[in-house]
Amino acid sequence: MGESRGSRAMFTFLGLWVRPVMNALMAKEWRGQEKLPHGTGMIVCPNHVTEIDPVVISHFLYNQGVMPHFMAKASLFKVPVVGYILRTTKQVPVERSSAGANRSLEAAREALSDNGAIIIYPEGTLTRDPDMWPMKGRTGAARLALQTGAPVVPIAHWGAQEVFPRYAKRFHLVPRKRSRVLVGDPVDLSEFRDLPLTRTTLDAATERILDAVTELLAELRGEQPPAERWDPAQQHQKLTGRDFEGRQENDDDDGPVSGGAT
Repeated sequence: MGESRGSRAMFTFLGLWVRPVMNALMAKEWRGQEKLPHGTGMIVCPNHVTEIDPVVISHFLYNQGVMPHFMAKASLFKVPVVGYILRTTKQVPVERSSAGANRSLEAAREALSDNGAIIIYPEGTLTRDPDMWPMKGRTGAARLALQTGAPVVPIAHWGAQEVFPRYAKRFHLVPRKRSRVLVGDPVDLSEFRDLPLTRTTLDAATERILDAVTELLAELRGEQPPAERWDPAQQHQKLTGRDFEGRQENDDDDGPVSGGAT
C-alpha cells in the first residue's frame, strides 16, 4: 500500500513552494537519515521547541521520501482550504470524545499501513523547560506504538527556535540560521509489548522515548541535559497557550493519541 494519487499530488504541490522557502530561511545539517525504517509505517517523535517545528520535520521527512502525517486538532479540518489540504494529505484529526478518539486511532493506523510517518510530539506541546530540553511527556505516542507495533523513531532538531522563538510574533531571518536534525535508532519498546496498557506501562514507555530524544538533543547541542525532566504540573504551569504560568486544572490523560498542539 502507499499514499493515494491525490495525497502525493498535494504533497508535491506543497513541496514546490515550502522547500524553497525553508532552504532560504535556514541552512541544513541533517544526520542519521539512514536510520529511518524502510517499507513500513513509523511513529516519528521529535522534540518541540517552536511553532515552526512541524514544517522543519516535514521538510526533512519529505526530502527522504517519507510522507509526513500529523495529529491535528479536529477543528482545523473545518477551516476552508486548510481543511481540504489536511484531508487530502491524510493528516489525522484529534478529537477528545471516546468515539472521536477511536476515529483518530483508526486514521492513524491507516496512515501507518500506507507506510507513512505519523509525527507525534511526546511532550504534547511546546516544551516549558526554561532551557528548552524535552519536558515530561504525554502518553499518546507510546500508546499508539504499543497498539500498532509500529517502530518509534526519535528525532532531535535544533536551530529553528532561532528563526522563530517559542511563541514569538515575528521571524528572525538575519543572519541566516542553521537547522540541525539528528535521527536516532528506533526506540526498543519490546519489554512493554505484552503488558496491559496501564498508566504505569504507558508512562514508562513514554520516558523511554523521551530519553532517546533527549540523548540526541544533547549530542546536537553539545551540552548535558538536566538530571531531572521538567514537569509543568510541579511548576503549576498550563500545557497549552502562551500564558502557561497559570495552574493546569485538568491533565489526567491525553487519550489514545496525542498531537503537537501548541
